Amino acid sequence: MFNYRKATISDLESIWNKDIEQNKDDQRYLKWKQQYIENNKNGDCVTFVVLDNEDPIGQVTILFSPNCSAVKNRPELCNGTDTANMNAFRIEKKYENQGHISKLVKMAEEFARSKGIKFLTIGSEAKESRNLAIYLHFGYTEFVTSMIEDNDLILYYKKTL
Repeated sequence: MFNYRKATISDLESIWNKDIEQNKDDQRYLKWKQQYIENNKNGDCVTFVVLDNEDPIGQVTILFSPNCSAVKNRPELCNGTDTANMNAFRIEKKYENQGHISKLVKMAEEFARSKGIKFLTIGSEAKESRNLAIYLHFGYTEFVTSMIEDNDLILYYKKTL
């Protein structure tokens, strides 16, 4: 039985611990876990999760504050008023291609709309053509900018809600 909802701190701990375990050689996950939990606590972002029998198996996060490190000093991605950024898309491998991310995205978009957000931005590594195709399918078709992050070209798109 799958459940979709706003994440609790316990959900965030669980899902980020799984990410850290799967990416043992990448120290960024430890930093990201701390940032996302703190940002959820202080309202700078909201994470939505899908649970399989109360076990978090996937997430999507909306960054509302331009102070969040993933969008800091990039008002075209998140300006604290009418533009927010959706990121940290994760789903456990065995649950891929079952529509869970689509449901989380719809939930996140509705929540953002209810908070007065008019535009959502999203980024995809250029080399991740599958993800880019999914985001375009979700309606993120207006190109915003591109930049190099951690030696990867990231393409950012926007959707009007």
